[in-house]
Amino acid sequence: MTIANGKFLLQGPEDAGITILLAHGAGAPMDSASMNAAAGALAERNIRVARFEFAYMAGRRSSGLRKPPPRAETLKDEYLAAITELGAAGPLIIGGKSMGGRVASMIADELYAAGKIAGLLCLGYPFHPPGKPENLRTAHLAELKTPTLICQGTRDEFGTREEVARYVLSDAIEIVWLEDGDHDLKPRKAVSGFTAADHLRTVAETVRAWGAGLGNRKAPD
Repeated sequence: MTIANGKFLLQGPEDAGITILLAHGAGAPMDSASMNAAAGALAERNIRVARFEFAYMAGRRSSGLRKPPPRAETLKDEYLAAITELGAAGPLIIGGKSMGGRVASMIADELYAAGKIAGLLCLGYPFHPPGKPENLRTAHLAELKTPTLICQGTRDEFGTREEVARYVLSDAIEIVWLEDGDHDLKPRKAVSGFTAADHLRTVAETVRAWGAGLGNRKAPD
């Protein structure tokens, strides 16, 4: 793993056919245990993975103060700036963990229509705040045109399989459900029979196959 310009954590081959840019969730940094595990699994499948932090999270590192995250809508420009700074040479997929994926989903269609990204990857999408299933964050997902893959645990407190089945989501969205997975995609082995490593393997292999097929899709007119 390397750090480029103090901005990005980079893993995977430099000549990979696909680059994935990932942002972190609301409460944990880009090198959290869950992001390290996901990025490592993707890189092992010959995918180039870049991670970055929003300014508020980087500020926590320097100040040691745990200030609350800003509203997701206010982070769109930072994500756009990260895409420009990364300057991926080949096909680019944007996304992230929880809030990071949500921010990416807000800017995806404009970038996809302009041919700047190939797809969107969300690792544990926050469909609603925990304990507040009525506060949905899905309005823009109904009309999303960007090819999207959401990897979601079936018992994720931000959106379970039963809850998400009732939502109106775009046909461009594919969801891979990870049995008994929580918001970090981790299952309880005694309950599900799966381990966290099993689910990471499923995620990485699914993303690799899905990403390989994105080149055959065209942005809508």
